[in-house]
Amino acid sequence: MPAEFRPKRGQAWLLGRIFRSLVGRSCRFALIFGRRGSAALPTNWRRYSPRYEICGLGLLLALATVLAYQPAWHARFIWDDDVYVTNNTLLTAPDGLRRIWFSLDSPSQYFPLVYSALRMERGFWGLAPAGYHWVNLLLHACNALLLWRLLRRLGLPGAWLAAALFALHPVQVESVAWVTELKNVLSLFFCLLAARSWLEFVEEGPRRWWWYGAALCCQGLALAAKTTACTLPAALLLMLWLKRRPIRLARLLQLAPFLVMGLAMGLVSMWWERYHQFTTASTFSIGWTARLLIASRAVWFYAGKLAWPASLSFSYSRWHTSVGNPLDWIWLAGGIAAGGAILALRKRAGRGPETAALYYVATLSPLLGFIMEYTFRYSFVADHYQYAASIGPLALAAAGLERLFTRMGAAGRAARPLACAALLSLLGVLTWKQCGNYADSQTLWQATLRNSPDSFIARNNLSHALLEKGQVDEAIRLSRESLAIEPDDPVGEINLGCALLQKGRLDESIEHSRRAVALQPNVPDAYYDIGQAYLKKGDMPAAITNFQLALQWRPDFAAAWCNLGFALLQAGQMREAQAHYEKALALDPDYALAHNDLGNILLRQGETSQALAQFQRAAQLNPEFAEAHFNIGGILLGLGRLDEALSEYEEVARLRPQLAEAHFMLGRLAAAYAGAGRHAQAAAVAQRALQLAQAAHETDLATRLAADAQSYQQASQTRKTP
Repeated sequence: MPAEFRPKRGQAWLLGRIFRSLVGRSCRFALIFGRRGSAALPTNWRRYSPRYEICGLGLLLALATVLAYQPAWHARFIWDDDVYVTNNTLLTAPDGLRRIWFSLDSPSQYFPLVYSALRMERGFWGLAPAGYHWVNLLLHACNALLLWRLLRRLGLPGAWLAAALFALHPVQVESVAWVTELKNVLSLFFCLLAARSWLEFVEEGPRRWWWYGAALCCQGLALAAKTTACTLPAALLLMLWLKRRPIRLARLLQLAPFLVMGLAMGLVSMWWERYHQFTTASTFSIGWTARLLIASRAVWFYAGKLAWPASLSFSYSRWHTSVGNPLDWIWLAGGIAAGGAILALRKRAGRGPETAALYYVATLSPLLGFIMEYTFRYSFVADHYQYAASIGPLALAAAGLERLFTRMGAAGRAARPLACAALLSLLGVLTWKQCGNYADSQTLWQATLRNSPDSFIARNNLSHALLEKGQVDEAIRLSRESLAIEPDDPVGEINLGCALLQKGRLDESIEHSRRAVALQPNVPDAYYDIGQAYLKKGDMPAAITNFQLALQWRPDFAAAWCNLGFALLQAGQMREAQAHYEKALALDPDYALAHNDLGNILLRQGETSQALAQFQRAAQLNPEFAEAHFNIGGILLGLGRLDEALSEYEEVARLRPQLAEAHFMLGRLAAAYAGAGRHAQAAAVAQRALQLAQAAHETDLATRLAADAQSYQQASQTRKTP
């Protein structure tokens, strides 16, 4: 387990229970099957061997999954993980849970169960990414186990192999190694539970209506995790059809609540996407015929990645479809031909191929382009879109292999374990390799550019990752390349504006940020960057206006509240500034800059003890925050706590050795030591300040400090003379 993953008490209990269960079952399995000869086995071993065999196979499946995803154990947050986790105030605000479920404050789609789970995780392990990755991974392993049991219940041959293919296929890496896709693994988890409960219900055994209620509850939870669970009724219907169960009016009425729930959540998501997200009119302007062509091509694309998982990418290039281009109709024609072939082979192959194909298309349908989403601005396809849908083709492939080995007789029985082991090992290695691309944002986007050289979103996000590391020139180059590919991309303009802002090219930064606003008015980051540029130019009214616009589009933007407070403070509106800083801290209690600035306001108001508490909190949150240490030192010096003040100023000198104010304050501290009669300490501190001033070429200050140091030294020697 990664070193940075330090389980807390509740989490340790959960992981410990899982570990003990797995180890205990594996030991018992080894006891039964690991000894040679039937004489060494318990007399009743035949009665219990199927149970232990199932436990052993389950353990093998879980361990193989965990090991295949080993690089994800140490991965960091990527792309919009900041929106979901690191910068999501809903996870830390006192009223966050209420707002998650009953407000429009969610930073993306309406995924209340996902944000509730992330809020719980935030409480367990803070911002240590390993904990979040382990949750995704364990849920994926659970999904594989649930899928195995479900396919066994349906009577499909090769159920374990199908579950293993699902668990180890590299196309699933995006859903597991990306923290944000907790919504994918969590939604499928409840979908599988709903499907199992539905089967129990239709078997008409005891407590059948209890199982029906459980299925409905599980679908509700699945929809609260991701709206694509609205396709679950189609899967439940296909299970009945596959098992040749009669589908009468009563059964359809029983499915009606599932359908209504899915439709309702789908309508909520469509409204949210259109009016609460950034999906632009140009995206919606694609005609329905073109959407049909996009969907048919997407189905073939996904099937191709399942059959041959090469050149997998976090983001694929967005293709352009034209109704007038005959080549764009090939995918639709191929789909019709494939459907005809499946129907023609029905007598020989049974209902399996039809069921798999219908399930695949039905489960993919919300993400094929018929309903436009914000992400379709970048690409019409993504690996994580087929996380649940892939079950159909993979189960069909496993059943086909199982039947092939059966028909081969003794040779097939001998070849089956070796062939399956080779196939799963290959997939496991590919998954392990693909996980390496998710180590951090820079690695991810560099890998994306290798596979999709014309991807403008990869350039945008690599630019952002490099900007965070201070590589401003490279970030500017990538942003310009991105805009050359997609000139009307507001994100590219925002990134370029932000990079130019850091470079100090304020007018150019304002120009590009304004262009982003012209392309898409509801982008708070662009207004925020314009506000920062005007703040640096000293134009407080313009800065205030733009920070207010940023907050109009994003009321929980803590950084905008903080900078608006600073602008108001510079404009002389201290009381209003204090209120804005307090609002920023209410949204983000761990915002070090806001604590420091609020401390400055409190210090001006004479509330020294409260100001000191704010400065100390800022330094605690960010130990490298030199200004916070400087402010603490000033208060401690005023309180006569000289040794503590010296410690703070030494920290400032370490962090900012060229800071003239720190050298001056060390000189004042030396004088305070002298005033207290501690001349030896005064001389030492003055000498330290002198060294720093000389290194910073502060001639006048160095001259004064040299004289002071000599005076303190003489006073110290005089005191020692009897």
